[in-house]
Amino acid sequence: MTTSSSPSATDLVIRPLAGPEELDLFLRLTYSLDHELADDLATGRRLPAWMWVALDGDRLLGRLAWWTHAAGAAPQALDFFDLDPALSADERAEVGLRLLETATAAVIPAGVRRPEFGRFMPADWREVPETRSLLESLFSVLERTGARPLVERLRLEWRPGTPVPEPKGRLEFRPVRDREDLLALMTPVMEGTLDAHGRADLASGLSLREAAELHYDEELAHFSSPREWWRVAQLPESGEPVGFVVPARNNYHHIIAYLGVLPAHRGHGYIDDILAEGTRILAAADVPRIRAATDLGNVPMAASFARAGYVTFERAINHVWDAPGESGS
Repeated sequence: MTTSSSPSATDLVIRPLAGPEELDLFLRLTYSLDHELADDLATGRRLPAWMWVALDGDRLLGRLAWWTHAAGAAPQALDFFDLDPALSADERAEVGLRLLETATAAVIPAGVRRPEFGRFMPADWREVPETRSLLESLFSVLERTGARPLVERLRLEWRPGTPVPEPKGRLEFRPVRDREDLLALMTPVMEGTLDAHGRADLASGLSLREAAELHYDEELAHFSSPREWWRVAQLPESGEPVGFVVPARNNYHHIIAYLGVLPAHRGHGYIDDILAEGTRILAAADVPRIRAATDLGNVPMAASFARAGYVTFERAINHVWDAPGESGS
């Protein structure tokens, strides 16, 4: 950073927001989730102390922020990390690293694993040189601190007016009775899963049951939408379970939160019937859109969403830190 217009390392100020009144400062850089920040602050899903900026005078060079699912909980995800596009590649590397390490040292206790990083990106991000350069600068900073890419995902959307397939009659559907009813199905579905997060949980040493419980308790249990939407798919003649679908609403959108087919019933196209049922439930509630996501490598699930009329509108990428270390190291 040696040119006269470049930020000086000695002039760089890295600090958290003083309070919600500084949100406009944070918004001098842009990202697709900017519109959620005010409500996140109001509800306690974000704290000013978790929202950090890198400043050269009054110029915002970078920002980052953590998020959690509910007020009072620990930071669950690092989901904002932006650098001024006008910075050179070297400047982005320096500012980004100092911002990330300074903020992490202050927010994440020593010895605690850093929360996962997630980023939404245009579907064509690799084909646009400016976008690719900026994103790869961010990913490089993450990797210098020990993170690794876990998965790239398709972000999908069903829009009102898209035809919803009629039931084929191959399956019957009933409401999920309770937590144990769903966990009894989630556990075998973890076997042979193509989902990178599920595979990572199993690779960490969790049993199939423990991985299913973790998924339920960290995500599904927090939905405030009606549990009556959740469905178990079963064979009409015997009542034998085939799979399940969890239509829900998170803090922001109606979603297909989870869908699974039991190993004994894979390969018969039931995935389309189960997804159609979840879509019908939300469409009948007259929702403005239905969001979903699946790993880029989960080809069967992506193909099923496409057949159901879901369109890919973005991609997402996740990076993880595999082991806890001293904060800021």
